[in-house]
Amino acid sequence: MQIQILCIGKIKDAWIASGIAEFEKRLRPYAKVFVTELAEVRIPDNASATEEQRVKEKEGELLLTNIKSGFVPVALDPRAPLISSEDLAKSVGDAKIEGANLCFIIGGPLGLSPALLSSVPKKVSFSKMTFTHTMCRLILFEQIYRAFRIVSGEPYHK
Repeated sequence: MQIQILCIGKIKDAWIASGIAEFEKRLRPYAKVFVTELAEVRIPDNASATEEQRVKEKEGELLLTNIKSGFVPVALDPRAPLISSEDLAKSVGDAKIEGANLCFIIGGPLGLSPALLSSVPKKVSFSKMTFTHTMCRLILFEQIYRAFRIVSGEPYHK
């Protein structure tokens, strides 16, 4: 199984990069997980709502064109239904059984565009709290690892 983490922007904080590297290493026995980082579209200083919307649309187009062919897209959206670790494990397990690959999509600082959200059938939220897009990446890696441990019947912190 392959999992693409498709995201806007690079990780700038060493502690987040270190955490992601640790989970990448832990995930190797379970799946090929790879990150596709796309450049952030520059947000003008004191951007108007229209300019911010334009940035989200450009990033959305970039994201949509970089979903690996044949991968099932899943958008991380704070307004989507909340998903538990067990729910994610079921989705990952089902995809593995079906021979499907997953693509988790993380937007930039402004979030995902309405066009992208309307074109991706599966959307999930990890929390009602707001996290930076780079922290979401770390949380996603941890949750994917947890999902594989659950699917494999292996112990993991509850």
